[in-house]
Amino acid sequence: MPLQTCMGAAMQCSFGLAPSSLVPTPKPVMTSNKVAANILDHIPITNIPSFGMCTTPSNPMVAAATAAAMGTPTPAPCLPMTPAPWIAGATNVLLCNAPALDNVSTLKCIWGGVIMFVDAGQMTHNIP
Repeated sequence: MPLQTCMGAAMQCSFGLAPSSLVPTPKPVMTSNKVAANILDHIPITNIPSFGMCTTPSNPMVAAATAAAMGTPTPAPCLPMTPAPWIAGATNVLLCNAPALDNVSTLKCIWGGVIMFVDAGQMTHNIP
């Protein structure tokens, strides 16, 4: 069952070398005492921080670094480029007039990467 995502949800890009954490735009709605996210929380750097280094040759910075290294594949700093909202969100749950963001949603980077959730960011409790 999908989980609502919130501040600090762990993400990974298919071409990134490090995980990153979601930073939702402030909203009056909370989940697990953290700001809840919706599909409009896709703005590079603001909502989607860097994934460390990028490895896709379709990224011009990676292509330039690879060319400078005489064709040896060379990662470059990740600057996510995510102009469209997350796909598809919880379409039956609106959060500030947009579908709530769940942990099975994906986000596409224009360089070809797919960003997915590793953890929804919610606190879990063990019940004895």
